[in-house]
Amino acid sequence: MKPIAVFRHSPTEGAGYFATFLARHSLPWTLFTIDTGVLPPPTSDDFSGLCFMGGPMSVNDDLPWIAPALNLIRDADSKGIPVLGHCLGGQLMSKAFGGVVTKNPVKEIGWGRVEFIGDQAAVWAGDTLTFDAFHWHGETFSLPPDAIRILRSAHCENQAFVRGVHLGMQCHVEMTEAMIRLWGKHWDDESVAASASVQTPQQMYSEMETKIQAMRQVADQLYSQWIRGLKME
Repeated sequence: MKPIAVFRHSPTEGAGYFATFLARHSLPWTLFTIDTGVLPPPTSDDFSGLCFMGGPMSVNDDLPWIAPALNLIRDADSKGIPVLGHCLGGQLMSKAFGGVVTKNPVKEIGWGRVEFIGDQAAVWAGDTLTFDAFHWHGETFSLPPDAIRILRSAHCENQAFVRGVHLGMQCHVEMTEAMIRLWGKHWDDESVAASASVQTPQQMYSEMETKIQAMRQVADQLYSQWIRGLKME
């Protein structure tokens, strides 16, 4: 089986729990460290799926790897190779498929309730209706053509979309405790005050283990549905 390509855009935003999920299912994967200057490959031919992680930059920034990443996503789509996106990754997918990425009305940082909606939600989430997801974003994506919204929150209408075999998410279901504590060290860099949509690091750490375990149950459901579309040949 060809490996899944995982794209890291920041040293603090690696594969996280997604790597654990892949190991449990004996699925091979290879990491592209975009943050070290590695560019995305020109085609998706060597991979069974593509997974794009988060990052502090904007997909609207003039960075040398963004255009190749968008082209790679479109190439995978043309060949029926599934693409998975977390936060920045979901925004890349939206833009590649014809959507736009703009400033969200508020920053969304920390744990926040999200709700599954629409007929496709049951396919991806089973009986789950709501759960606490982890968030860290100031921008949001629009739904690209032919995409279906499956998740929303009080502070961000488009939390996840599906488009055929593809899943693009604004929230971070891949988080580990180590990642949350590391990101918490950069909270002051956001220059925001605690609010209904923004938690302090202390609030994020409260009951963190319980929230992570609950979120992993949903991540397992989402990832399990996504890998059904992997190209096996």
